Amino acid sequence: MVEDFEDSRSSLSKLLEIEGYEVIQAVDGVQAVDLALNTRPDLILMDLSLPVVDGLSASREIRRHESTTHVPIVALSGHDVSDLHGQVEAAGCTDYITKPVDFDALMSVIAKYV
Repeated sequence: MVEDFEDSRSSLSKLLEIEGYEVIQAVDGVQAVDLALNTRPDLILMDLSLPVVDGLSASREIRRHESTTHVPIVALSGHDVSDLHGQVEAAGCTDYITKPVDFDALMSVIAKYV
């Protein structure tokens, strides 16, 4: 999970852990790329508005590496999907969830890929 806002990251991580998922957390795009390449996660939840390197740039970098080419990346953003659809798709994101995150909808999206 990549989220710079600590409260959001912490609460969503706890909910996912209750559901039985192991959650690795990153706070910016640089850390996200590093963790993705070194841990090869089953799925990445990627906030798009991140410090240092934004989520779209981090997603593009993750896609450049053979070991993470097929890892599903679910973009998370408070922006309207219609405004970002082309950018999210071009960056290699697999799916998109709007914030605030509806946990049931998130679980449905995760179930599609994991």
